[in-house]
Amino acid sequence: MKLSTTGTGLAFAVLSAISFGTSGAFIKPLLEDGWSPTAAVTARTLAAGLLLLPIALVMLRGKWDALWRGRWRILGMGAVGVAFTQLAYFAALRSIPVSTALLVEFLAPLILVGFAWATSRRTPQTVVLAGSVLAIGGLVLVIGPGALRPVDPVGLMLAFAAAVGCAIYFVIAARPGAGLPPVALAAAGLLVGGLLLGLLGLTGVLEFTATFGDLTLLGAVTPWWVPLLVVAVIGTALAYVSGITGSALLGSRLASFVGLLEVVFASVFAWILLGEALSPLQMVGGILILGGIAAVRAERTAPAAATPVDTPVGAGRSFHG
Repeated sequence: MKLSTTGTGLAFAVLSAISFGTSGAFIKPLLEDGWSPTAAVTARTLAAGLLLLPIALVMLRGKWDALWRGRWRILGMGAVGVAFTQLAYFAALRSIPVSTALLVEFLAPLILVGFAWATSRRTPQTVVLAGSVLAIGGLVLVIGPGALRPVDPVGLMLAFAAAVGCAIYFVIAARPGAGLPPVALAAAGLLVGGLLLGLLGLTGVLEFTATFGDLTLLGAVTPWWVPLLVVAVIGTALAYVSGITGSALLGSRLASFVGLLEVVFASVFAWILLGEALSPLQMVGGILILGGIAAVRAERTAPAAATPVDTPVGAGRSFHG
């Protein structure tokens, strides 16, 4: 049963990484057409939340108290997992390169390993440390060695704040559901996060611009809402629902390592859809990330007791609370 739960969790986590990985290829045409990052993220987030809302309402029928019991998870998912993480990331891009910001943000698995180490006062097993080295090494190769260079310290701190927000997202997603279905958590969190982002954009705290004409997508002229709909359905709604489900089954730490595959899939989609070259170093990096995930997964079968930050719901708690 444990292997079945882990296998299902891995399938959902990989699906989430694939879904998130499509975002860049479909958001890029909007940005090139005049959309600001804040407007694009707000639109995709609110659209995804609204698309999931009817499904969430059907699944919650007769269990409305689950929304109240899960209010802090919903607020945390929306404010931190959606809004804060993306705000910190885009703020970092104002002063540091995209490659550096990505590299720092995807240090989230190491933050979770360090947190478990500090709270349990137990040194991580060798396979976890080795997996961390492999995964981060692979991440550097996929994103590009150019990410490792001196940068503005403020931008670096903002990128690290995004990494902390990303780590918190995995922790919130991995918590027991208490009767709150993953679709409901995703829908409510996306709507809360989208409203917060929209408020900051419309009040002028962040740049908020959008255009509504035709644009070029995959070599064809198409209305502006086509790439937005694709990224809302696949790169946001499906990505968050599958990510929350996978984290609940795997625990936050393993799910966060699987999440590193997002940068690999993003590079593959950019190669296939946008014609951006996929280098041999990036392919090697993807293999190293897979090796890191395998190492961390192997640790989960060890007899040592799990820490609260990485205990999957399948290891002693019912998924629905």
